Amino acid sequence: MKVTLFVPTLNEIVGMKAVMPRIKREWVDEILLMDGGSTDGTLEYAREQGYRILHQDSRGITNAYREALPHAAGDVIIAFSPDGNSVPELIPALIAKMKEGYDMVIVSRYLEGAKSEDDDSVTAFGNWMFTAMINLLFGGRYTDSLVMFRAWRKDICPEPPPLYPRAGLEPYLAIFCAKKGLKTADIPGDEPLRIGGQRKMHPILNGLDVLKLILREFLRGHNKII
Repeated sequence: MKVTLFVPTLNEIVGMKAVMPRIKREWVDEILLMDGGSTDGTLEYAREQGYRILHQDSRGITNAYREALPHAAGDVIIAFSPDGNSVPELIPALIAKMKEGYDMVIVSRYLEGAKSEDDDSVTAFGNWMFTAMINLLFGGRYTDSLVMFRAWRKDICPEPPPLYPRAGLEPYLAIFCAKKGLKTADIPGDEPLRIGGQRKMHPILNGLDVLKLILREFLRGHNKII
């Protein structure tokens, strides 16, 4: 099983220098960085470390996935946030769980034993609401449908839909796996505070796109895959 660690970046030099050295190269087969136009030294640092670098042509995190995933060499993709929100030391546990035969494994901030230090009241409520909706409408059993830090088999997932660019790949994957009845699991994992940089996610605008995605897929019916 070959593993690609996918790292989207946009001016994350502070987090990169603090977090990326904690990732042991033997854990994964490649580190694939998709940069959205950094000007703070992120690219220069990535080159020094020998990471594989792609330059994003479009804007937004969903488009970063769309552009990068066809180039990933791994059978399994791990999405990793270099801003401090993802804990590098959980990567081996994530891979080990995938080796048990799962199609997707999520590092859940809300599973017993884990917590998010980066949540505020708005994002905490949004995560709870959207996860509950996906579970209720599509038969999922998730505790955290929106977190970036997760692994999935590359061959299960076609290109993300372009309709709602702020929704991200995460709820799309959750709905897709639930509709197809794929084997998924959550493992507990804390979400530390962001290190440097600026939050790219806008809670209200992103939340509206997630809601539109959920409602669209519910109205399409359970027999129609995204």
